Amino acid sequence: MTLQQLKYVVAVAQKGSISEAAKSLFISQPSLTNAVKELESEIDLRIFNRNNKGISISADGEEFLGYARQVIEQAELLEQKYLRRKLGKLHFSVSSQHYSFVVDAYVDLIKEFNADEYDFSLKETRTHEIIDDVRLLRSEIGVLYISNFNEKIIKKFIRENDLIFHELFSTSPHVFISKSHPLAEKSIVTLEDLEDYPYFSYEQGSYNSFYFTEEILSVIEHKKNIRVCDRATLFNLLIGLNGYTICTGVINEELNGADIIARPLDADEKITLGYLTHKNTNLSHLGEIYIKYLKSRTQSFREVES
Repeated sequence: MTLQQLKYVVAVAQKGSISEAAKSLFISQPSLTNAVKELESEIDLRIFNRNNKGISISADGEEFLGYARQVIEQAELLEQKYLRRKLGKLHFSVSSQHYSFVVDAYVDLIKEFNADEYDFSLKETRTHEIIDDVRLLRSEIGVLYISNFNEKIIKKFIRENDLIFHELFSTSPHVFISKSHPLAEKSIVTLEDLEDYPYFSYEQGSYNSFYFTEEILSVIEHKKNIRVCDRATLFNLLIGLNGYTICTGVINEELNGADIIARPLDADEKITLGYLTHKNTNLSHLGEIYIKYLKSRTQSFREVES
């Protein structure tokens, strides 16, 4: 297995075709095809599925490519440091539930990195996809919460997928409502106060179970339920329909606007926020910078906790 072979298969995965990858690598299509097949034979693993419509990445190939990208990035960093070669376009990805501090830290990272070229990704997505993304190294870091209710199930998935959960801070449940909501003047709200208002939650697809919801207290019945897929939609509907969602209470007015406010919820429960990393890889330089800012952006919440 060579570094060149790893670059070849990563290029094929990025382009989605052997012919396009060959063009970008300035080699012939037969040469690239043979190189990929030789690597697959050597490691006894089918990286790509092939049919008359083209190629697709196999399930085993997803994991292999995650490791390959890590190796290539580290090699490029070595070349930059010790051979004074220009650093190629770096890749960095984070998958997360919907938290403003995750976005804040990402902004901080990009401002510090300040490179001419990069290919970064920040994906606000479903809980099980966060775990899958970090497992397959599609994302270096994943951000989610654990509670007393879902801890056993979520930690089982984390353990079985060779991941590590790093705690950031713990907090009590809050609700997001509009500043014009009838309950906006209350210093603390109860579930009884909320029962006649629409309840919003994030859609979890086929994993739409109590344990994978992004909202705490998921077993509570609500008379009016609305599921959404993105934060902007949720906030717009909260304002328009006098709805609410149960959350951490962490909000950034610059990102989310001044029309959404957080109020403590009278509930005997705790939310622990943290980030996932893969057990078998070390954080990249970009990953270390991002975690630095993630901790900085959540420092005040840790101080409140202590």
